[in-house]
Amino acid sequence: MEKHTIIPRSLVVRVVLFLALCQLSLAEKRTYIVHMAKSEMPAMFQDHTHWYDSSLKSVSDSAEMLYTYNNVIHGFSTRLTPEEAQAMETRPGILSVLPELRYELHTTRTPSFLGLDQSAAMFPESDSVSEVIVGVLDTGVWPESPSFDDTGLGPVPSSWKGECEIGTNFTKSNCNRKLIGARYFARGYEATLGPIDESKESRSPRDDDGHGTHTSSTAAGSVVSGASLFGYAAGTARGMAPRARVAVYKVCWIGGCFSSDILAAMDKAIADSVNVLSLSLGGGMSDYYRDSVAIGAFAAMEKGILVSCSAGNAGPSSYSLSNVAPWITTVGAGTLDRDFPAYVSLGNGKNFSGVSLYRGDSLPGKLLPFVYAGNVSNVTNGNLCMTGTLIPEKVKGKIVLCDRGVNPRVQKGSVVKAAGGIGMVLTNTAANGEELVADAHLLPATAVGQSTGEAIKQYLFSDSNPTATVLFEGTKVGIEPSPVVAAFSSRGPNSITAEILKPDLIAPGVNILAGWSGAVGPTGLAEDGRRVPFNIISGTSMSCPHVSGLAALLKAAHPDWSPAAIRSALMTTAYTAYKNGKLIQDVSTGKPSTPFDHGAGHVDPVSALNPGLVYDLGVEDYLNFLCALNYTSAQINSLARRNFSCEARKTYSVNDLNYPSFAVPLQAQMGSTGGSGGGTGSTVVKHTRTLTNVGPPGTYKVSTSSSSDSVKISVDPATLTFSQTNEKKTYTVTFTAPSMPSNTNEFARIEWSDGKHVVGSPVAISWT
Repeated sequence: MEKHTIIPRSLVVRVVLFLALCQLSLAEKRTYIVHMAKSEMPAMFQDHTHWYDSSLKSVSDSAEMLYTYNNVIHGFSTRLTPEEAQAMETRPGILSVLPELRYELHTTRTPSFLGLDQSAAMFPESDSVSEVIVGVLDTGVWPESPSFDDTGLGPVPSSWKGECEIGTNFTKSNCNRKLIGARYFARGYEATLGPIDESKESRSPRDDDGHGTHTSSTAAGSVVSGASLFGYAAGTARGMAPRARVAVYKVCWIGGCFSSDILAAMDKAIADSVNVLSLSLGGGMSDYYRDSVAIGAFAAMEKGILVSCSAGNAGPSSYSLSNVAPWITTVGAGTLDRDFPAYVSLGNGKNFSGVSLYRGDSLPGKLLPFVYAGNVSNVTNGNLCMTGTLIPEKVKGKIVLCDRGVNPRVQKGSVVKAAGGIGMVLTNTAANGEELVADAHLLPATAVGQSTGEAIKQYLFSDSNPTATVLFEGTKVGIEPSPVVAAFSSRGPNSITAEILKPDLIAPGVNILAGWSGAVGPTGLAEDGRRVPFNIISGTSMSCPHVSGLAALLKAAHPDWSPAAIRSALMTTAYTAYKNGKLIQDVSTGKPSTPFDHGAGHVDPVSALNPGLVYDLGVEDYLNFLCALNYTSAQINSLARRNFSCEARKTYSVNDLNYPSFAVPLQAQMGSTGGSGGGTGSTVVKHTRTLTNVGPPGTYKVSTSSSSDSVKISVDPATLTFSQTNEKKTYTVTFTAPSMPSNTNEFARIEWSDGKHVVGSPVAISWT
């Protein structure tokens, strides 16, 4: 028998009040990142860390520094009450005290799809690529993955200053000549959520999630023959830069990725001498001086490190982008020419195509009872197949149709299976349209688009005895059209700086095969006991490391190129049309995609090796950009770690940032004249750009094309002649627009060509 102890009511009240007060005092403290003006350190302090500590102790006796930062910012992170944070802001030498943010992860065929297999001779020798180090901030690494085999690699580059940190299930011997460094950062995470539960995740660089192993092996995984997921996508798996070295920085945990940890990892990565940084994560949108990733990326850019980030998975909504700072390369997602068809065969004789990565016992070779989840549930949202919502008596032995949304796709199949169902059809709703993402379901299942789902429901609701089965067809390649822009890929316009077009470009991000953690099954569900060396997943998390790896190849081929030059080469050579001339489609609409969807277009690494001309940018250009945004000296100092004042007499314009694309936001107004004239009823906007020759001498002529004639685009001069390498030439683009447009958005393209190279820039014109 259970014992039920009776406690006096007064004692209960006192205990509850005590616990509530404890919780209140704990809840008041949160993590802040404190930005210091290093140049203002009093002479009495010999070391800046002593100054930081003294400043902290002046507002809190108990607070301790979580991290001190040396490269990404001058300052530290700590736990403070809001009152203490306010007091800290008034202390001398304090630029800002910003609350920590939580960031989230943006959750084989690729090399040949990108043309890397046939063009090996065009890429740099393996010796130069093996000097390039790709740093990946993610969930860590599964070092036993064959993608980190170091066979054939020479000594670790002499430039490397990092290390292999030890921790739970991770020793120095887990690193090798391929995986040359591994660190983990958990102080910010633990300060907010308490100590890591080591029975659930490793307090070390070890990846218990799979995401980090997938992204790092996509960027620079070694060549592995015979790779597949349950036989799907069988072939040779290899990263974009298979000879480059990998350094892993674990910043993401079960509870998310915290900005104090992200900043600490970027701080170390810069000190460790990585050449490329890959971050498949994002947070909310905020000004650059408040955005930890943007702040860290600025410091990396100064050191010549290209920072590649995922655009986010909040598409197809407009203004849904993450990581939009102009010194970050922002990557959206497209599809490959590969699919995994699985058909729904109905009792009325009709067949509908879907996709699946299920591998296991097949369904019986006959039609089976078929039900709609909403009709076999005990809750109003039963159609979503959420945990515990299906009635086993009504589900057992049947195929269940579930609607997509709220809970993970694979979990819906697990719920059906737990209730006794033997198969699932997962249908998209309006939010996902016709986009199909394949999953390694735990039971026979397929995913179908919205229109297919509607047709299947019509049969389900009208037939008195509906039946169905699912047929699996394996892997198909040569799918057309491809690529198409993924519906989940976040879209512009840029909500922070409308004059900077984002995303920068798209890369493969749907159904990507890469290395996986041995600690978790392919679905990531606790009940999934399967273990696989490779997994197929989707997201801008997958497209970002493609570009990170390609940037490593370009860095090896052109060691003197700046991050801006590398990004420019990738953008100006990207393609926006298929070989038949039709524009790349957006799967969410079935119509041609726009620069707000695909940026400059889909990456084309072979062309990027030899772009002809590049749009280069340096630190001073970005500082002038911040002046154009009317940033204060303190805000610039927080971001760029220097005393920099914008000149009062100088006119700064965002339109003069030497970006490889053009965004022209306009305000619709009657009878207005803007810019430098253009006549009553029109708006004139001018953009200035400078091209640097990185190819042979040549004469480039400009051409423009537009989706509409309502905006006049003129380029002056129309011809640029380059006689030597690194020569620079400037041109101006004038946009003359009517004050009352016929459309909300218009799109155009500006191309410079010498007959061999085509240097393309997208143009997005929008009225608000």
